[in-house]
Amino acid sequence: MPLNEADTRAKLITPALHEAGWSERWIRREQRPGPIIKVGANHTRGPGKTDYLLHVMIQNELIPVALLEAKAAGADAASGLEQAKRDARSHHVPFAFASNGKQFYESNLVTNETRGPLPLAKFPGWQQIAERWAALREINVGSDDAKPLWVRPRDGSRYYQRAAQRAVIEQIAAGGKRMLLPMATGTGKTRVAVEILRALDAAGQLRRALFLCDRDELRSQALGALSAHFKSDAAKATTRDPAKNARVIVATYQTLGIDKEDSDPSFLTNNYPENYFSHIIIDECHRSAWGKWSTVLERNPDAVQIGLTATPRDVETGDAVNVDTASDKAITANNYEYFGDPVYEYPIAQAMQDGYLAFMEVVRSDVWTAETLDRLEGVERERLSGSRVSEAISGAQRELEDLREHYAAGNLEQELRIPQRVTAMAADLFSHLLRSGGPEQKTVIFCASIAHANEVVQDLNNRYAAWCSEQGQTAAEPYAFTCTSGGGAELLADLRGSARRAFIAATVDLITTGVDVPRLQNVVFFRYIKSPILFHQMLGRGTRIDEQSGKRHFTVYDYTNATRLLAESLKQRATKQPEPTDDPPEAVEHFRVEGVDVRIERGEHLIAAPAPDGGLEFVTLAEYGERLAAELLAETPQLAEFRDRWLAPSERKALIDRLEADGLNLSVYRSVADRLDTDHYDILASLGWGETIRSRIERAERIESRVSDTMVRVLARQFGAGGTEALETPKLFDVPAVREAGGVEAFEGVSIIDLKRELLATDTEWAA
Repeated sequence: MPLNEADTRAKLITPALHEAGWSERWIRREQRPGPIIKVGANHTRGPGKTDYLLHVMIQNELIPVALLEAKAAGADAASGLEQAKRDARSHHVPFAFASNGKQFYESNLVTNETRGPLPLAKFPGWQQIAERWAALREINVGSDDAKPLWVRPRDGSRYYQRAAQRAVIEQIAAGGKRMLLPMATGTGKTRVAVEILRALDAAGQLRRALFLCDRDELRSQALGALSAHFKSDAAKATTRDPAKNARVIVATYQTLGIDKEDSDPSFLTNNYPENYFSHIIIDECHRSAWGKWSTVLERNPDAVQIGLTATPRDVETGDAVNVDTASDKAITANNYEYFGDPVYEYPIAQAMQDGYLAFMEVVRSDVWTAETLDRLEGVERERLSGSRVSEAISGAQRELEDLREHYAAGNLEQELRIPQRVTAMAADLFSHLLRSGGPEQKTVIFCASIAHANEVVQDLNNRYAAWCSEQGQTAAEPYAFTCTSGGGAELLADLRGSARRAFIAATVDLITTGVDVPRLQNVVFFRYIKSPILFHQMLGRGTRIDEQSGKRHFTVYDYTNATRLLAESLKQRATKQPEPTDDPPEAVEHFRVEGVDVRIERGEHLIAAPAPDGGLEFVTLAEYGERLAAELLAETPQLAEFRDRWLAPSERKALIDRLEADGLNLSVYRSVADRLDTDHYDILASLGWGETIRSRIERAERIESRVSDTMVRVLARQFGAGGTEALETPKLFDVPAVREAGGVEAFEGVSIIDLKRELLATDTEWAA
């Protein structure tokens, strides 16, 4: 019998590595937790990933240098190479190996050269790999510049955080001065920054560092993290105190006077001479205009300068339409022109797939106005016939002819306000909240304008008050609030922490970046967006896991087709849609139109599935089902064979494990398809062979109608309650109904395999 993957590792690969001189302590098994999956109201983990990470001993410290992907002995050795290369990049190691225990392939990720197949007996030794690693990274391992590399990361660091730290320090050791480090929101950029400074400090290379951010809140967060290591040597600069005695200074652009073109930078120039800092870390380096704040970099040309950002370099949206990438490129252009290509990247899709960020659901709904789909196309004036038109500000009545002939979708809720749209979207969102756990869920709604946000808040507060009255409970105050530059920011602390107030924040862009709300459960788009980068910044508000509140997933409610901007590694392949024409830049009048027929049509519910590049993509229920069917038929081509395997617990488990190894989860499909009343058998039989889906109760009642044996009837009811597994549990005889039916003695007279076969009758047998 061929060895499986685990046996191949233990019996063939590991012994061969030992023979090549790799000590067991140099062979690490790095385990990723696996993606969080929402099933009904509960959460589970998808299959995790264990990486075979090879280390070498340099300067008495173990340094990861290669990743090995093992495949079963019967598989082609090359079949694991692409996976090995993806995982090697995630770990920031330059060598990727794949082996089936007999042969191996090797890929050099720096030169893009691949060797193989070679016999496993010729696997390179650790000294050879160590020398090749140092040459590729251009590092003199005995130099003072390399000393920070031998500082061991703190316990508790995640694999990608260690990889990011190592990537930056390798560049410094090789003489680099400028580095860019993009990491998804919620993955610990600040922790990585602290670890970098800690390693530099331990190696004696840190003279004085500046940690620069663009708001007080981020300054406080950074200072707290830095103080844990640097104690009083870390301090914040204020306009009253430049904190010149500190070795690590945390400052905002505003404090230094470099936040705007017309700001006075005298605080910077008077307190910190040129080349005052040996190291500068720019937090969220994409956010502020380069024109002014780049002064701090120019005044410290000898400093090591590290740019941190959660903004992806290039959001590839595939065939999505009505997308403005020009402004996005302007945002990132200076980053890449100045810092160069990222030394390491950890994107949102990878973090979700690894299980370090919350699982995301996507619920799309279409808003219809006067028989015109306005999700992207907007509204034609002729469709508004019979409606009442007034000036939005004064309320003065106007004629329909005063409107333009066409309003693009992006003009709705700004130039053209239709109260019925607010009512329809707010009503639909509130109904979603009621069905998914209740209205008191932490939620951010992105609106088109402050006026729009105010209207949304008023509507939701009224609905919530009515619901509380019906339920006989005291209403939270406030429930929904407007959070914009004009006010409401003081309630952000309650949005983050309070379990009894400030549940819904309606905003335009104040909560777009930099505001952490770990328990945020919903991100809602009532606003039309063209920028993929802005969209992903908004999306990032919901990605954090919050174990304290039990939040492990979040839902995106999309009423404006904003999710068309999902990156290819995180999107459903949308069909091409007409691109609306932007309105001409003429004098803008703001109108209010009432009496318009508006309705919501529930759209697609998208499901996360593994993408070819190792991240995630979102697919429709039908596409997810097609993937399940393809994998199932590859394993068991015939329905009879499938049912035989399903009846045997060990075979059933092996089949489910095989599907989940490809990231396909039966419970997820069953939950989204709203068929939690079925056994998993019915789902697969329907997908693979077109069998009729029947509920567990239907199948149980069929047996009860055909037999008189009490125990058989009781066992059928057990199936009706819990499915196939309910007949195989060791606690079966603890069930009162089973005991009352005669317990073990009565059970011994029942052929459980025959009963399960009858319960899982095929369509042909059902009709007989």
